[in-house]
This record gives sequence, C-alpha cells and structure tokens, in this order.
Amino acid sequence: MKHLSALNKYFWKYRNRFFIGIFFVVASNYFAVLAPQVTGFVVNQVQQRLPGAKPAATKPAHDQLVNWFVDTMQSGHFSFGWLVAICSLTILGLAIVRGILMFFMRQTIIVMSRHIEYDQKNEIFRHYQKLDTQFYKTHSTGDLMNRMTEDVSRVRMYTGPALMYFINLVTLIGFCVVNMLRKDVHLTLLVLAPLPILAITIYLVNSVINKKSEKIQALLSDLTTNAQESFSGIRVIKSFVQEKAMLGFFQKNSEEYKKNAIGLAKVEAIYFPSMALMIGLSTLVTIMLGGMQALEDSSKVGLIVEFVIYINMLTFPVSAIGWTASMIQRAAASQKRLNEFLQTEPTIANTAGARKQTVAGDIYFRDLNFTYPHTGITALKNCNLHIRKGEKILLLGRTGSGKSTLAQLLLRFYDPTSGSIEIGGTPIRDIDLTSLREQISYVQQDVFLFSDTVSNNISFGLANPATREKVEQAAGFSSVHKEILGFSKGYETMIGERGVTLSGGQKQRISIARALIKEPEIIVFDDCLSAVDAKTENEIIGNLYRYLHDKTAIIITHRIFSSFPFDKILVLDNGELVEQGTHESLMAQNGYYAELFRLQLMEDRATEKAEKPENP
Repeated sequence: MKHLSALNKYFWKYRNRFFIGIFFVVASNYFAVLAPQVTGFVVNQVQQRLPGAKPAATKPAHDQLVNWFVDTMQSGHFSFGWLVAICSLTILGLAIVRGILMFFMRQTIIVMSRHIEYDQKNEIFRHYQKLDTQFYKTHSTGDLMNRMTEDVSRVRMYTGPALMYFINLVTLIGFCVVNMLRKDVHLTLLVLAPLPILAITIYLVNSVINKKSEKIQALLSDLTTNAQESFSGIRVIKSFVQEKAMLGFFQKNSEEYKKNAIGLAKVEAIYFPSMALMIGLSTLVTIMLGGMQALEDSSKVGLIVEFVIYINMLTFPVSAIGWTASMIQRAAASQKRLNEFLQTEPTIANTAGARKQTVAGDIYFRDLNFTYPHTGITALKNCNLHIRKGEKILLLGRTGSGKSTLAQLLLRFYDPTSGSIEIGGTPIRDIDLTSLREQISYVQQDVFLFSDTVSNNISFGLANPATREKVEQAAGFSSVHKEILGFSKGYETMIGERGVTLSGGQKQRISIARALIKEPEIIVFDDCLSAVDAKTENEIIGNLYRYLHDKTAIIITHRIFSSFPFDKILVLDNGELVEQGTHESLMAQNGYYAELFRLQLMEDRATEKAEKPENP
C-alpha cells in the first residue's frame, strides 16, 4: 500500500473534486438510511392498528429528520390510507434524491480519476523522453508500453471506482451500524457477529492476490514484448518462414499468463461465496432473533423489518469489500512497477553549471576512453583529436572500430569513461543538453522515419513548421526531391511505420534531408549512404560539398568518397586512432587507408566493366 502514496500529489491537485465527491458519497448514503426508518414507522403504524395490538412502550430512536417527519405524520391525524401514501412518496423521493447525489458522486470522483490517468500518462511519457540511450538498450519496448497502458489503467481503477466504493461502503456501513445500535445494541452485535470473520478472510486472501498480481503484470509485459517484436519484425519472420515458431513462442507465454490469471481468478472467487455466506448468516440471525422478540413484543415488528432492510443494504458494500480490496492490491502492484521506473534517473543529464550557448568553434577529443556499461566492451582508447571549425572530416574504420561511438559521445548519448570533449573551448558537459543537440545534426546509421507525411518527417527537428520551399530545398540537397514528387501525394504522402513503404535509399536520403533542414553548425553523417547506388551517391556528395562549405562535418563511412575534398581523414582500428591526414599523406603511408582505397578502386572498375555494354 505504501507504493500508492505516490498518488497523493494528484489527489491534492484535484482536491476540490475529491472532497466534493466525498460530500456527495456521504450525502447519498445519509438519504439511503432514512428510507428503512420511514418503512419501520409505517410497519409500526400498521401493527398498532391490528386488533389486540399493544401500544409501543417507548418512542423509537430515529434520525432528527425522520423524527420531524414522524411527529408531522402523527400530529396531522392523517387517515391510514393517506399515511401510507405519503410515506410511500417520501421513500420514492428519498430514492430520487439519493440517485441524483450518486450521479454527482460519479461525476466528481470518476472524472477525477480520468484526470489523474491523463496526468500520470503524461508524466510517464515525459520520463521516457528524459531517459538516455543506455536505459533503452536494457529495457524492452513491450514492457515500457505495458507500464503506460495496463499499469496506469489499473491505477486508475484505484483512484476512481475502488476509492469511490471504499468511501461509499465505509459511510454506508457507518450510518447503518449507528442506526442499528441506537435501536437495539444487543441485536446489532449478534447480527454483525459474522462480519469480522469475513474481514479476516479478506486480509488473508489479499496477501495472495498481491503476489499473484505482481507476477501477472510481469508476464503481461513479456507477452506484450513478444507481440511487439513479432509485429515489428514481421517481414523477417515471413522471409524465414518462422510463423509457426513465433506462434508457438507466443502461445507458450500466453499459456503461462493464462495459468496465473486463472489462479488469481480462483483466489478472488473465494470472496463472493464467503460474503454471500456471511450476509446470509446475518440475515438469518436477524430474522430468527428478531422474530423471537416480536413474538414477545409485537411492537418490535417494525424494528425487525428495519434491521432486515439494513442488512440487505449492507449486502452490496460488504460484497464490494473483496472487489475493492482486489483492485487496490492490483493497483499497488502496478504502482510499484511505475515507481521503480519513475525513480530511475538518467545517467546523462545537465550538470549543475550547464548553460545554453552557441555550439561553434574547434572540437577537441582529449584522452578519450569509453567502455559500454551494459556490455563491458571497450569502444575507444586514448583518443586525441582536433577538428577545426569548418573542416570536413572523413572517419573510416572496420566494423566495431568505434566510429559510431565517437559520434554518440559528441552528442552526449553517453559520457566518456575518462577524458573530455570540448567545442569552442567549452566542455560539452557544461553545455545545456537540449541546446547541444539542437545545434548538431546527426544522421544515424539505423534510419528511423515516423508514420507521418514526408514533409513532416523532413521538418521533424525544427521547433516551428518549415515552409514548403525550405523542405524542398533540403530534399534537393539529399537528391530525393524528384522521387518525392513522383509519390501519389508528393510531400503529403503518408509514410508507413518506420518508412516501410519506401526503399532503403529513399529512407536514408529523407533522413539526410531531415538533418540538413536544421542548418546546424556541426553535422555528423554515420554511414548514411550505404543503401544508395554509386550514381546517386556521387550526386549527393556533390550537393553536400556545396551545402557544407561553411559547416563542420564528420562523415563516417566504410567507403571512401574520392570526389569529396576532405580536410582530414581519420582511420580508427580497435578503438584507437591509427592514421590521420590528407588523402595524399595517407596514400604515402601505405597503411589501412591506402589498402582500402586500392581495393575500392578495383571494385569500382570491375563494376564499370560489368555495366558497360558489349560492342556489337
């Protein structure tokens, strides 16, 4: 239950709705307990009019409002018919008033729970945005989605229905017991004797429900993750004909979830028979003992009728104890999962002295070392590098040599294990994180496009909507403008999930346009031309040369762009900077770069020869 205390801030935020809702709950139950007293009065009046009936020895203890009503009825000298009619209309009126109050009760507390659900989902999503790359590499998408949907939904059942019914049953039980005690203490204690047994049963069962709820939520996360990965990788599954294998895996997870869910349902099923038994025993005791008293004193018939109505009124509140307790236990288990997530702090965050500033000037990598925390793999070792403002850098290296890691450290997706990175003489740790990333464009190796229009995907990184002219200009620089015009709706064509409707080359070029439209001071291309043909590649390189004339650019690739006059070429191997210089100086060294250049030249010549048509 302590985990649910995290919701107190929301209850305070919506305190007006909350306290007004409590008022409506109390008021509706107050009017509910008046009806049995009016009914008891009518039964007593009928009893006293029977032949041989004894007059009541004492005046029954009623609520003040009912006492006023009784005094009015008795002093008005109404005929018996009119007395019954007026009492019937009074009971009907009390039911209508109670119904209206119950409507407002739901309009306040249930609506409050929807507001809390809205705020909580936004809080979770904001926290998702704050967390760093390392977190997402160690947590599955399905589990994160399940926390935002299923867990928040179960918490809403606590802030709304569970809370409303709990307050309702407490006030109704309170009103009923107080009225019963005022009428006959001895009979009340006997009638309510079975209820403590029910409370003990609920306490014992709740501990089991709590454990099972936590396990079920964890299994549901696994099931969601399995489904999400299957949907995202459906093309891979179909190409390898693994539909049956994936279905079997899903069925196995689903079977485990089903067994635990059925187990929980069986435990919860103990509640309802137990409550029905206890309520039945209370009703039986009321009729038996009340009947014995009525035989001795016929004036107590109205009291017995009133007690039976009270017991019946308690049937739903007491039966709701188990349901409410179950919802609270499930909400506590879900809120515990949410708290664990919300208490996770990002490892990459603004330092105390971080400030917004223009990201421009020379870039320094000083004694840079980095080891991935989740795998323990050392990606960079003693890296020292100076990139002057406006330089165009080509970064080469084998797969796993640390090229992408260098780019990610520049954007502070990670912080180096040791060493530092400076831009314009300022350590990037001292630059506001949002400001840093806003001024650097990064075209990632793993292209991601959103399920939106082509235009919105290109202008995604801008704070304000871009003009069509600016969007088309960026698309022109990335050599994708003509192809976009050929789409069914041009720039307003909807892209499928992850750009599924586009070719690999089109996705890469749109992602390049998305980076160029920001007009950043620093731009990083991470192997972003691997899916385009040689002709398009040369066209893009020519466009980039014109676009990048006054910008600092780092182009990471496996392929040498011989047509682009780079200011410096860097070669990484096993996390270390092994070669650097111009094309001519590196060819003279006759190292890795020279070997790669000669191999690529041979491949290009072979490709040209294969594509050249034979002489007739």
